[in-house]
Amino acid sequence: MKRRDFLKKAAVGAVAAGAAPAVLAQSKKKIRWRMASSFPKAFDIIFGGAETIAERVKAMSGGQFEIIPYAGGELVGGLEVFDAVSQGTVQMGHTASYYYIGKDPALAFDCSVPFGLNFRQQNAWLYKGGGLEAMRKIFAEHNIINFPAGNTGMQMGGWFRKEVNAVADLQGLKMRIPGLGGKVMSRLGVSVQVLAGAEIYPALERGVIDAAEWVGPYDDEKAGFYKVAPYYYYPGWWEPAPTLSLYVNQKAWDDLPKEFQEIISSAAAVANVNMMAEYDTENPAALKRLVEKGAKIRDYTQEILTAGRKESLAMYEELSAENARFKEIYQSWKAFKTVSDTWLGSNEMAYTNFTFK
Repeated sequence: MKRRDFLKKAAVGAVAAGAAPAVLAQSKKKIRWRMASSFPKAFDIIFGGAETIAERVKAMSGGQFEIIPYAGGELVGGLEVFDAVSQGTVQMGHTASYYYIGKDPALAFDCSVPFGLNFRQQNAWLYKGGGLEAMRKIFAEHNIINFPAGNTGMQMGGWFRKEVNAVADLQGLKMRIPGLGGKVMSRLGVSVQVLAGAEIYPALERGVIDAAEWVGPYDDEKAGFYKVAPYYYYPGWWEPAPTLSLYVNQKAWDDLPKEFQEIISSAAAVANVNMMAEYDTENPAALKRLVEKGAKIRDYTQEILTAGRKESLAMYEELSAENARFKEIYQSWKAFKTVSDTWLGSNEMAYTNFTFK
């Protein structure tokens, strides 16, 4: 995205409460769309990303453009959002692209990959480092245009019924974990399950799974995982900064007036920043409450972290050998990460290491 285009989008958002509604209100035709989310309403921040988009679009269009968000399962299943948007069943979707790596493993880069980028790096890569352009080439093949529209930041590493101190402890463990992180866990001996958010607690409670990762303290407390799997691990190395994405059906997008396209783009950007701010506000107090309720906080051992990174890097090379598009995106992403890590790993890390102690 060119600098002047970025500034233009920022300007649209800045004047949205003023001039834009007055201009758009002159339109005679009102638009009403449906948005399918992958997430339950109970997880108010992550589902709230969809609500933020709807609210901003309505406000910036002076009520001329209304989007109705539906929670996972209300219109389509939580893991069926991609197909629903692609096929035009709904005009919009709010989901995590790593749910759909079965269609193309490179879709994981639109969300998060093991030992990948943090929130700031992910935004930099998507908005300014060529990431969004690369991802849109894939989505275009499925009649979708995508927008970054939320982020949870570094996630926690999951809830376990028993402690896991070595790679051997992972053997045969049944764990809910999606995306390429699930592929890595499988390589480490875990029996991987992919479940939508609403299905996780019942599966843990009945013993269908032995462990599960979801998001972080605020959402995990709401889900009650600590009641059935007390060991809470960190860090969530497979999801250092998962981007939630807004999907728009390409035909529906092409039929929109240019003004409404700009409004959607700006609304998604607001949701992207807003969600991270909410999680950074709510997670600290939620973690404290979880400890008070009996959650046992544990950090992954160096053995598990080292093995996880080794398998992740090996997997990327294997996928690159099998998939030319994955290789192209991975090589570009890797080059960006190397330079970014050097910068953030020096100045930022020095400050963080000192102040967080």
